[in-house]
Order: sequence, then C-alpha cells, then structure tokens
Amino acid sequence: MKLRCAILDDYQDVARNLADWSKLDGVEIKCFTSPIADEAKLAEALKGFAVIIAMRERTPFRESLLSRLPDLRLLITTGMRNASIDMEAAARQGILVCGTGAIGGPAAELTWGLLLALVRHIPAEARNFRDAGDKWQLTLGNGLEGRTLGIVGLGKLGTKVARYGLAFGMDVLAWSRSNTPERSKALGIGFAPTLDDLLRKADVVSLHLVLNAETRGILGARELGLMKKGALLINTSRGPLVDERALVAALQGGRLGGAGLDVFDHEPLPPDHPFRTLANVVATPHLGYVTEENYRIYFNDAAEDIAAWLAGAPVRALNTPAKEAGKS
Repeated sequence: MKLRCAILDDYQDVARNLADWSKLDGVEIKCFTSPIADEAKLAEALKGFAVIIAMRERTPFRESLLSRLPDLRLLITTGMRNASIDMEAAARQGILVCGTGAIGGPAAELTWGLLLALVRHIPAEARNFRDAGDKWQLTLGNGLEGRTLGIVGLGKLGTKVARYGLAFGMDVLAWSRSNTPERSKALGIGFAPTLDDLLRKADVVSLHLVLNAETRGILGARELGLMKKGALLINTSRGPLVDERALVAALQGGRLGGAGLDVFDHEPLPPDHPFRTLANVVATPHLGYVTEENYRIYFNDAAEDIAAWLAGAPVRALNTPAKEAGKS
C-alpha cells in the first residue's frame, strides 16, 4: 500500500510543478487547492494520510485536529516556524514536525509595493486606465521623500524596510523591545524610546513583529489614536497585531489616511468584510511569501524532508515526538 501525502492550501495548483517529487517513489501525492475551514470536514479529508505538507499558517493544526488524524506520522510546515501547529500535542501523538528553508526578502518587498500603491493611488488609477474612463487622471498622489517612516519591529524584515525608506529619502524611526540607540545609529536611522513616541511622529507606520501573547493587539484604538491624522499603516506581518475593529473605525472615520494590508484576522477574508470595499485600503491576499523562488525552496525541501524521514534520518526537525506506539 502506497504512503499517502497531502499538500494543503496549494491555492495556485503549482506544488506538483515546483519540486522533483520523483525521488519519492511509492508515495502518493494529493494536492488540496482550496482551504477547508471546518475541522471535522478537514479531518475527514485527511483520513489515511501519513504525511501532510502545510503551507505556512494557512491551516491550523491544533490538538483537536491532530487527535482526529491517527494515521499522521510526518507533518511538514513551509518555513521553520509555524505558530498554528501545536508542537507539543504533535509530539505527544508521535508526529514528527519538520520545516523547510525560505527566502527572507519577499514580504519586505511587498511592504514597499503596498506603500507605493497607497500613496500614489495605483490601484484606482490602473483600474480607470483599463476602463478607459472619461478622466485621464483621477487623483493627486503623495511623495515619500522627507516623510517619516516608523518601523515597529526591527528584525530582518524590519531592517530591510528601513533601508528601503532611506533609499527613498525618508526619515526612518524604529522601535522594538530589543532595539537600542546604538543599533539604530549603526543603521543610520532614528531611535524611538517607546512605541507611543514612534506612533506620534511617523507619517507611515509599518509593522514587522512576530505574533505572540505580548504583541497580539499591540495596536488598539488608543494606539491608532496616537497616530497623526492622515497617517498610513502597513501590515504585512500578522493581522491580529492590530485590533481589526479599531482599524476599520479609524479608516472609516478618516482618522487614518489609509492602510496597506496583506494579513488579516481570518483568512481567506470574508466576502463582506469592510477591508474589501474601503476606498482608503489597498489589500492583497497574504502574498508576502508567495513567490516562485520561495515556493521552489518550500516544496523541494519538503520532498527532501519526506525522503530523509523515510530513510530514518529526519532533517529540519522542529519537535521531538514520543514513540510512535501503534503506528507502522
């Protein structure tokens, strides 16, 4: 009987073509191109699969789901971190979790694309151009040079975005719990001693934080209220960093000038969500890491993970599973 492998959330139906799966002789691959939100339906769909490849954090693997998957032995996440997988529950159930490599830059590049689209009204102008409307130009854009860019979270991605800001002639200011005046000086940017200080000074605020208990909801109604009237917010990190209802209210009321968003509390975003219709929102469906280069690494590494596991020498392991009692 063939070993069965499920590839989840392959939205573009590209996984089969972006890796060499031929090395996995005897492994049956099935791709799921649409999300399955209902846990019971997902558990039924994944019945009999010994290997599952999860795309980032699109599908959560909580203990309640893992307990419904008695055949699962190897769970692979693209990337080396996935907050949507209960690692301890997987380990208790004897499920090995492995990761893959990744390219770190695409999300930072998308951040800048969203910002440019927002300040120059590119979506509206491009749509009008294609529709051959009566007006040749609709809007007055804004420049970035001389404006203040506030970076919240100065890790790899935040540092990249800070450098983009400097290249565009912006005054860059950064805050994170681990940032220091010395580090900011070395990067040629300003140091914000507190998040409140950064929010009050920035014309554009860009979020680059890991989502955890401390950062969830780090921007609520109070914090959004500290931002300059007409300021812009860019979020390509995680939706729950921002209180969604407070952000909608700030955008609808004109307190903020606009938002560039790639991440949301619930994905895919519900069809009737305000972010889909607000004129001052430029949004994309979580495309930060979605590039051909990244996907080739993801899926080739995933195939390598499976081959190594089958050979009894797992690579890129993220947990230490208990003995697989009762599994074969």
